[in-house]
Amino acid sequence: MDWHTEGIKVVAPVKWRRFDGMVGVFWEAESQTGAKGYYLADDPRIMIFFNDVSSRVQISNEDGQFSRHSRPMTRAVYVPAGVPMWTTSKSKHRFSHLNLHLHKDRVLRFLSPSVGASAAMTALRRPVEIQDLGAIETLAGLLVDEISNPSKHAVYGENLVGSIVTGLLDIPDDDSKTANGRLTQAQMNKLQTRIDVHGDYRLTIAEMASTVGLSESWFANVFKQTTGSTPLQWQLAKRVDRAKKLLLESDLSVADIAAQLGFSDQAHLTKTFRQIAGDTPAAWRRIQQLL
Repeated sequence: MDWHTEGIKVVAPVKWRRFDGMVGVFWEAESQTGAKGYYLADDPRIMIFFNDVSSRVQISNEDGQFSRHSRPMTRAVYVPAGVPMWTTSKSKHRFSHLNLHLHKDRVLRFLSPSVGASAAMTALRRPVEIQDLGAIETLAGLLVDEISNPSKHAVYGENLVGSIVTGLLDIPDDDSKTANGRLTQAQMNKLQTRIDVHGDYRLTIAEMASTVGLSESWFANVFKQTTGSTPLQWQLAKRVDRAKKLLLESDLSVADIAAQLGFSDQAHLTKTFRQIAGDTPAAWRRIQQLL
């Protein structure tokens, strides 16, 4: 693996363990403001963070300049073989994460009997970034315990890695195209995750179609059948949902919320919010505070 970092220091002994065709490494580190990293591996790998760094770390697979291609680092990331990754820190923070370095042939040997060689190869080529870890965090915690204090046969750790892999990788199902001319729940979940990751960035129809593995024309046909909305209407509704959350849980002004969510100005947010929620943001906030 080719990698180098600047402004990141390890704050506890690194713990690692080698398994059959895979290595698990647990890091605890501190990152300075402006810290940078570059990573490129010939085999796939997984990074799982035990704390939320999405507001502090940006990643890019295009270049190290972090122009329009950068995005927040999510809690779990699967990086296919040969895909470069640059990172930069927006503020000083401590973090801990589990790195899983996987030999491609070992993962294929694990997945192919259950999902088929073609589906396994497809999954290995698809990058994955998720913020809501769910059970993956529990599995990762158990694996870190076993790496730190080995107490069981290696097959225990290998099966934990296998469960993390199958829980994280985007493995195509037989119904991965569409179900009855509609998007599947798994496809809708992928779209929601990408919206969560990109925040204020509006996805094009082509980007949304690519996220769920469909052609742009086919996606446009089935999306409205599934949601009752156009892709633009659906994304606006999601941004209004985020605005509601900020109105309830923060003291931010409507203007600040508009800026944070990528609306052109307060008037743009107010108009959109009224169309979807039936009230202006300020009026909606006052009503909610009285309930």
